[in-house]
Amino acid sequence: MAAEVGTKAPDLELKDNHGRTVRLSGFWVPDGPGGAGDADGSDGARNVVLLFYPFAFTGVCTGELRALRDELPKFVNDDVQLLAVSTDSIHTLRVYAEQEGIEYPLLSDFWPHGEASRAYGVFDEDKGCAVRGTFVIDKRGVVRWSVVNGLPDARDLNDYLKALDALR
Repeated sequence: MAAEVGTKAPDLELKDNHGRTVRLSGFWVPDGPGGAGDADGSDGARNVVLLFYPFAFTGVCTGELRALRDELPKFVNDDVQLLAVSTDSIHTLRVYAEQEGIEYPLLSDFWPHGEASRAYGVFDEDKGCAVRGTFVIDKRGVVRWSVVNGLPDARDLNDYLKALDALR
């Protein structure tokens, strides 16, 4: 079962395509002294578009990730952070990001294999990868919107924008 709207988002800590650790709760409002602050150490917090996709270098995934790349200021700014997650290795993701000109974090759910995808209920055990799940998480770490599509079915990024607009 996918993470449900209105519930606290499962926290995750994954390596990005440059080997840096990214913690989802680092984008949430601080919980008090020593609590979760912004991932870059500032006082702010951001809404997160957490996007799970099956594999780099595949047709539908590349189309989706390119569309986000082309609209990047809408998804990575002072109010929003886009995080894309697949079960590919960080090395694969690094090459893929360089090839595609992707500047937002591509997170590796490679090991333990699919652990983050399972936490969000979007791991396909038979295929060994995530299905197409997207979760809009507010600044307090609560899932506010989600969509889960099967492997062949692309998502519409305009739906993410509508969900983000509803948070303002």
